[in-house]
Amino acid sequence: MIKIKLKQKMDECNITRYRMSKLADTRFEVINKWYDGTVERIDVDILARFCHVLNCQVSDIIEYIGVPD
Repeated sequence: MIKIKLKQKMDECNITRYRMSKLADTRFEVINKWYDGTVERIDVDILARFCHVLNCQVSDIIEYIGVPD
């Protein structure tokens, strides 16, 4: 299972979804799916933009937590 932690990182950096969409040059709807953790496919280009804007590593945004037993 993959956990999306974009909301936590954005909150930590005090960046709104609207501002992130502008800074990452990505549609608001895409940001919203990542923010809510409902993204179905991870686009590495978008992930790289997030890391650039938030000045962080991939592991700050996504985490592999395994499959529950």
